[in-house]
Amino acid sequence: MVDTGITSSFIPRDTSVSPSASRRGGGLNDLLLLCSIVLFVASLALAAGVFLYGRYLVTENTAKISQLERAQEGFQPALIQQLTRLDDRMHAAERVLSAHIAPSLFFQALEQATLQTISFQSLDFQVADNQNLTIKLVGVAESVNSIALQADLFSKNGVITSPIFSNIARQIDGVHFNLSAAVNPSAINYAGAASSAAGRVQETAAPPVNPSPFDAPQQGATEPTN
Repeated sequence: MVDTGITSSFIPRDTSVSPSASRRGGGLNDLLLLCSIVLFVASLALAAGVFLYGRYLVTENTAKISQLERAQEGFQPALIQQLTRLDDRMHAAERVLSAHIAPSLFFQALEQATLQTISFQSLDFQVADNQNLTIKLVGVAESVNSIALQADLFSKNGVITSPIFSNIARQIDGVHFNLSAAVNPSAINYAGAASSAAGRVQETAAPPVNPSPFDAPQQGATEPTN
């Protein structure tokens, strides 16, 4: 039979997608839809968790503030303010005392370290600041050896440091000289002197010791006689 190219049936051919392809496309769409639903639910849960945690933080912060306010009221704010002012005044007084020098300590050290063969005719005490103290003295010594010995004593004194003797000249009444030196500020500090004095008082104020009854015979007691 010769093929003329004309179909013998009037029923149209099925040109739609095959069932297997349709099933594959539908499964992919269902998977994407499921993933979208899961992500949406997770985002809603995360947003709800963040909101609830924020509310928890606000509530906790409010409770802590209320607790601190109640504690502050229990500590009497007026008394705390008064004690704070007192503490500031004590610190200010401590700073003033730590920077205050006691010239009496200097004169005491000068008297103790000066030889009997040396006398001072004038004294110039210069204070540039609390850490820079210098002195200038004019004196008379019996001999040059006295001046050398005096320089050695000053160098070991701890109060008068770096002594320099100059203009040494022998005259009828003795050997005249000029002295310039520095003063150790920590050695004549008022606070240090007060603490040292307090320590000495505590050392000397020892508690009384009760005498033992076995150290000495009691009054009225007599030795037995044979």
